[in-house]
Amino acid sequence: MTITQAGSLILHSDVPTHFSPQRNGGANSSNDAFSGHYSCLIADNEVMVMARFSRSLLLIASALGLGNACGQINYESQRQAMIEELRDESRLSEEYGAPPISERTLAALGKVPRHEFVPNEQQRYAYENRPLSIGARQTISQPYIVALMTDLAEVTKNDTVLEIGTGSGYQAAVLSELAGSVYTIEIIEMLGRRAANTLERLGYENVTARIGDGYAGWPDQAPFDAILVTAAPEEVPQPLIEQLAVGGRMVIPVGAENEVQILRVLTKEEDGLVIVRNVSAVRFVPLTRDEN
Repeated sequence: MTITQAGSLILHSDVPTHFSPQRNGGANSSNDAFSGHYSCLIADNEVMVMARFSRSLLLIASALGLGNACGQINYESQRQAMIEELRDESRLSEEYGAPPISERTLAALGKVPRHEFVPNEQQRYAYENRPLSIGARQTISQPYIVALMTDLAEVTKNDTVLEIGTGSGYQAAVLSELAGSVYTIEIIEMLGRRAANTLERLGYENVTARIGDGYAGWPDQAPFDAILVTAAPEEVPQPLIEQLAVGGRMVIPVGAENEVQILRVLTKEEDGLVIVRNVSAVRFVPLTRDEN
């Protein structure tokens, strides 16, 4: 196994954290305060981050204003503002060694109504570039992380893709815009059933969801051209490596809870050799196992 170390790593968090300059009165602000992964970014880049954050708020505020004039939130405008923010973040992250986000992936995110995948009380925050709680101590991933992981998987229209950790169903919906078929597994029954219902209601016909232990993968549908894991195991599950097709890519955060984890891309060669590339420092919820 060959490991290629990234030249520099930017820490992205997929667990909600408070951004220090809160808008409603400091550390004890309600969840109406803006939050995100920005406080985890490289320290000497604070000025650039703040400038980008301010621009993003202007874009979102403009979208909110358009909606409020009609008495409702204009989700389409907010979604397009989010895509512009992701373009900005991609350019900035690229300067520090992160791969750029392709326009194809951004177009896929631009089609998916993220507000449909979050609880009602979170919908007004749906197009902010940050993770949001979806219940059961789980989150819907930050849009930038969804875009990055999708891009790293290099999904094409004929690919069969496996997602471990359905969560809200948002990542599966994005993948469905790019892939031939998507299989997604969620171990928490309440989340899995809710996500399956949302995906069906919105017409994502090429997504198949089930409840189960994602650590074991989905052997009956293997091999997979791409595998995305949306929670962090301490080590890469061997069953997932075995179910990865030759030439396939696995995108997975690896590391212990409450420690710095590394987002990795594993590629399987024809001779069975697995090439591992480290992409970025991240923080994800742990991959839950079936104790039975």
